[in-house]
Amino acid sequence: MARIAGVNIPTAKRVVVGLQYIHGIGEKRANDIMAALNIPLERRVSQLTDAEVLQIREQIDREYLVEGDLRRETSINIKRLMDLGCYRGLRHRKNLPVHGQRTHTNARTRKGKSKGAVAGKKVAAKG
Repeated sequence: MARIAGVNIPTAKRVVVGLQYIHGIGEKRANDIMAALNIPLERRVSQLTDAEVLQIREQIDREYLVEGDLRRETSINIKRLMDLGCYRGLRHRKNLPVHGQRTHTNARTRKGKSKGAVAGKKVAAKG
């Protein structure tokens, strides 16, 4: 099993698919890496030599921001928006959708489980 950028790549899959297990590498970047290193697209992870795995690892380290560094940069960007107090930062702070989606209905993933109406609840009068 090849270990690239701290992620174990499944050995039975093609290299293009296996690289997508790394956070920050999608289909386009995986294809770009394969083209830059002249590795055939049909090659499986189990068929890679140690030199090819090392080349892939070096290419990713040199060219792309992946895994922990990418997650850290994303969280820093969100914290910056929240500190600025801009609209997007306020939406992040309130745990609401950020990109203009409606919230009257839907948005359950972001808002959480609905609280619902409490039937028959009486409020005690202070006095």
